[in-house]
Amino acid sequence: MTTAPQHRIVLITGATKGIGLATAGELARAGHTVLIGARDPERGTAAAAGLTARGLDARPVHLDVTDPATAAAAAALITAEYGRLDILVNNAGVAPDWRRTPEELPVEAMREAYETNVFGVVTVTNAMLPLLRESPSGLIGNVSSGLGSLALLSDPDSPFWEHATLLAYNSSKAALNAVTLIYARALRDSGIKVSALEPGYCATDLNGHSGHSSAEEGGRRIARQLGEAATGPTGVFLHPEGGHHSW
Repeated sequence: MTTAPQHRIVLITGATKGIGLATAGELARAGHTVLIGARDPERGTAAAAGLTARGLDARPVHLDVTDPATAAAAAALITAEYGRLDILVNNAGVAPDWRRTPEELPVEAMREAYETNVFGVVTVTNAMLPLLRESPSGLIGNVSSGLGSLALLSDPDSPFWEHATLLAYNSSKAALNAVTLIYARALRDSGIKVSALEPGYCATDLNGHSGHSSAEEGGRRIARQLGEAATGPTGVFLHPEGGHHSW
């Protein structure tokens, strides 16, 4: 996030591993305070300790995006310790239908995806909005995917076509994109910017480590996109290679 050199307080959900942890490392190395949102407190402590051992400013925050009580508690902790939040990265996500056809996917699994990928984002965003309003330049980055782009999902020549039948993941990311646009519009007059980010197809637990890029590369892309989102217009869907995705 080289375009915003001032010190920021950053909360990243689902930051104990993969792209979330890689993003945390990138932002901490840029001089920001990074709060490691963790569903499992022990994993959160371990992830933060790995960063602080390298001299970086990181601390764990217990935060299960599907549990409003932990979101409220996290907001109270951040209020007491910092008094504001500058950047919220809604990174936590699941893909229960990886390698499963729509007819093979139990409806309960689809509900799980929406609980994390959509409702969890709304839960955490609403809990953190009072803190983001205390920032001179609040920013929300929702980690999405090209698989949530309706334009790409309907294009047989798209590189995403191979995975266009992921019912829960793709539809929940499309819903997340709509959520992003709605918050961008609702918060436009407040000065808080809201955009969708895409790390690219990275090898993580979410996709059975089948991605073409590493989680570290994904973290670098997300950090770069946050810089672009901070200085650019609100309500955009940033592409991992630069520019914008079609919604």
